[in-house]
Amino acid sequence: MRNVEVHPPNPVWKVQAETESQQVKQALGNIVVTVHHIGSTSIPKIYAKPIIDLLVEVQDIAVVDDRAPAMEILGYQAMGEYGIPGRRFFRKDDATGTRTHHIHTFQVGSPDVLRHLAFRDFMVTHPNYAQQYSDLKRQLAARYPDNIESYMDGKDSFIQDMQQRALEWQAIKR
Repeated sequence: MRNVEVHPPNPVWKVQAETESQQVKQALGNIVVTVHHIGSTSIPKIYAKPIIDLLVEVQDIAVVDDRAPAMEILGYQAMGEYGIPGRRFFRKDDATGTRTHHIHTFQVGSPDVLRHLAFRDFMVTHPNYAQQYSDLKRQLAARYPDNIESYMDGKDSFIQDMQQRALEWQAIKR
């Protein structure tokens, strides 16, 4: 069971995301279309678990499985779809066993790409909602410091509501 710790916003998260993006691009090779920094560490001024989430768009999701050994060299564990059809998920821990990175890989055009990017962009553009999210995360981390499942469950309805708002906002922007 993993402990739940949220940390104050840290500008190094952006640098870590950029550095890791370059390594992931090299490992996956020419199938990579683009890499996006997503998750709470990509939203300015909010508390987050210090885990860098990257969303990698690829030309052909099936080829990702063939490139998993290159990701393993970088320290990633290949998790397959890991609960989301059409995704290839990788996770990475540091030498102490602390989780440091998540890679969410989707084929270009996947609705999950739009969902993740809409949420991130909505939060960046609406700092009041981002602050509500930050406050909720801090409260849940304090309430469930040893229970990641309860922490995640506690965020779920807020995330679902914000994702819906984000997708509607994104549709209006187009």
